[in-house]
Amino acid sequence: MRNSPRKSSHLRSYFGHHLRVSLASLGRLYAQPVATLMTAAVIAIALALPVGLYIGLANIAQVSTGWDGSTQISLFLHTDATLPDAKKLMQQLEKHKDIKKVELIDKEKGLQQFKEISGFGDALKYLDSNPLPIVLVVHPRILSNQPDRTTKLVDDLGKMKLVELAQLDVQWVKRLYTFIEIANRSIWVISSMLAIAVLLVVGNTIRLDIQNRREEIEVSKLIGASDAFIRRPFLYTGLWYGVIGGILAWIITLISLLLMEAPIHKLALLYHSDFRLSGLGATNTLFLILISCLLGLIGSWIAVSRHLKDIEPS
Repeated sequence: MRNSPRKSSHLRSYFGHHLRVSLASLGRLYAQPVATLMTAAVIAIALALPVGLYIGLANIAQVSTGWDGSTQISLFLHTDATLPDAKKLMQQLEKHKDIKKVELIDKEKGLQQFKEISGFGDALKYLDSNPLPIVLVVHPRILSNQPDRTTKLVDDLGKMKLVELAQLDVQWVKRLYTFIEIANRSIWVISSMLAIAVLLVVGNTIRLDIQNRREEIEVSKLIGASDAFIRRPFLYTGLWYGVIGGILAWIITLISLLLMEAPIHKLALLYHSDFRLSGLGATNTLFLILISCLLGLIGSWIAVSRHLKDIEPS
């Protein structure tokens, strides 16, 4: 029990020292606003580019969420297939695990729709019989980002005895999601390269700061200061660069979205859509700032670990 007040005092002293060092590091950055802003701006631009690409892909995914519901497979039955046969096949298909629902279009309904769409209504009156087959419209349960499964379902349905033709154009789906996959991987490559750039920028800035404070470091080592004690203010400097850079990256992204929102909304209205751009959101914004802080901290740690050991009191 006697050690409890001593431990509490030690913790207060420890965290108080960290607080003083962090505020002192922030004060040094505040004392040279131009240099601080330039370094933070480089970090912000490097982070804003992959974030903007990520938001773009997220909005494309948002637009495509309803496409899986519009995917349909048209099954054209043989012309000699009867209505009872079609209904029996319909009941069979409704039990399929990959099929959501099935609609039946009989010959009369199909002919009526063809008259309305084709514009040949008067000419079709002279036909002796209805040449159109019974059609089953299948709504698959498969999502549109699974084109291979959709293709397999179409092949399986096309092999059924009553089905003459199973039709679905999934090439555009394959192209779209292939493009999204390529863009996703490109974002990771670009993000990795820009993260390395951020590490180099922070590391070089901290290296210059170490050189400018060389005499102070030598004096600290002469009076017995540990490497951890000397390293601490530089780590907080890198951390503050990350905080400022992350906030600036969020501001750049927000301004870019505001500038693009109006023309994109006008374009959506031309297609009778109420689509609007979605931003990062609170969670992703916090994640962006945390990543920026982590990069600043790692960059400063690398620079301090590399250059601090080269400074020894003479």
